[in-house]
Amino acid sequence: MVRLAANISMMFQEVDLLERFAQAAEVGFGAVEIHAPYDEAKEAVAAAAKRNGVEVVLLNVMPPVAAIPGREGEFREALTRSLDYAQAAGCRQLHCVAGPTGHPDAESAFVANLQWASEQARPRGVRLLLEPLNTRDNPGYFLIGTAQARRIIEKVGSGQVYLQYDVYHMQIMEGFLAETIKANLDLIRHFQIAGVPGRHEPDENQEVNYRYLLSLIDGLGFEGWVGCEYRPRGATVEGLGWARPYGFVRV
Repeated sequence: MVRLAANISMMFQEVDLLERFAQAAEVGFGAVEIHAPYDEAKEAVAAAAKRNGVEVVLLNVMPPVAAIPGREGEFREALTRSLDYAQAAGCRQLHCVAGPTGHPDAESAFVANLQWASEQARPRGVRLLLEPLNTRDNPGYFLIGTAQARRIIEKVGSGQVYLQYDVYHMQIMEGFLAETIKANLDLIRHFQIAGVPGRHEPDENQEVNYRYLLSLIDGLGFEGWVGCEYRPRGATVEGLGWARPYGFVRV
């Protein structure tokens, strides 16, 4: 059965960030992902996760400058801080957010930054992830497709960089989800899901057949986490009925 992680930057916004660990655990999530926990002390984030028995499985490297030429210093500072938070919380994955840029040297800057970041992350046991985003929600974003991400990962050549496949973004940009997932499963280490359109619950009131897609992912033997990165239409818990088939008996 697929393993679902709550994105507590978008879910459980009824309470403050550090309280969301308890909310997620209470309804049955065994893991969480967080966009940017950096307004909280890393010790507080780690303690909240431990206290509630949930694993932190993904953090973002912020600000989003990994592919922007001339901002290499900012990226290095952000990566170093993110590694410190990841180590404190026991998190093994960081999303290196490319950022918006049309600079002709963006790809080479991205590759160089990722090669440097790989050397920093490797001794800490942390893998780096690349996530293509859609240009409707993120105008001007640099990384926008699966093939583009794969090319960059191969150019980095470190064995430390993998693909974060967000179904919501890739339905908007590419479609052909099942075949793309099969073709790239060797590089995918993390999935994210949300309803299209609207980025709400991945239930039956949107266009992606998540029952089929999650069954496919499970059947392919994927052993990582699937992050629920969506904006609840209302109260988070009230919208979790879609998750009952995946072992959530407390919703």
